[in-house]
Amino acid sequence: MKPVYVINGFLESGKTDFIRFTLAQNYFQIQGKTLLLLCEEGESEYEDLLLRRSRTVVELIEKEEDFNPSNLTSLEKKHHPERIIIEYNGMWNYKNAKLPWYWKIEQQITTIDGSTFPMYYTNMRSLLAEMIRKSEMIIFNRCDTVRDQLNSYRRNIKAVNPSADVIFEDSKGEIDEIFEEDLPYDLNQPVIVLDNQGYGIWYLDSMDHLERYEGKTLQFVAMVLKPENFPEGYFVPGRMAMTCCAEDMAFLGYACEYAGAGELRQKEWVKVTATVAKEYWADYKGEGPILHAVSVEKTKAPKEEIISFS
Repeated sequence: MKPVYVINGFLESGKTDFIRFTLAQNYFQIQGKTLLLLCEEGESEYEDLLLRRSRTVVELIEKEEDFNPSNLTSLEKKHHPERIIIEYNGMWNYKNAKLPWYWKIEQQITTIDGSTFPMYYTNMRSLLAEMIRKSEMIIFNRCDTVRDQLNSYRRNIKAVNPSADVIFEDSKGEIDEIFEEDLPYDLNQPVIVLDNQGYGIWYLDSMDHLERYEGKTLQFVAMVLKPENFPEGYFVPGRMAMTCCAEDMAFLGYACEYAGAGELRQKEWVKVTATVAKEYWADYKGEGPILHAVSVEKTKAPKEEIISFS
């Protein structure tokens, strides 16, 4: 079987940049030749030095009718590659693409320009659907100006290919976005109960999407922290978290208003039921999440006292 990697997307969607990045990686500097089949020529080109270092040869297929098993087999016999990368033309219907029977698609990736996605989704939906239907990964790039639309973009993709991994990138790299449908709890419950995983996700998500939680009631088990010079009637319920290693520990918690805060002991465990508000807090240097306790009950320490993001 001949391993094949298919990169598809419309013109200027970032296919060439993705392949250039891949060819330049150390893990791709492997023995044997790579055959790169270009089905269109974009603005970006492949540098000769990169092609030599990655032992890559390029063949251009300009017409859709030439993308057929017979011609593809001839190109393979000409170069005898160990692997094949196909930069597929987004204007060719991928449904009609036929490969030699012994070519095995190892991975299929679709690249999409986030700034032009609505136009293509509206006007060329059938072509786009065929591209993403069998792609394991969908990469949206150039998302700097459309961050508020990413949730709908993801729903559009998942409607066609529910199992695809969807990645969003801006000019600074990958966007680590948490989508509401991925949350491990139901925001519509009268009381949102947070377990270990839920607490960590809620803490991070509330930084970027506090609007999801304003007015909501949460319940979680937490350790009491009473910082020096903290206002009377407030404490910080939270959890110790390990983000990558034992040396990288942090206490994650938000200020909580509670009339009985003065009676709480440092580092004791409590079950907190509280509503979430957006209010000014000096330590935030502006507005941020503030909890208002409905009840605070003493409880036992959880089985796993430290939560992990690794």
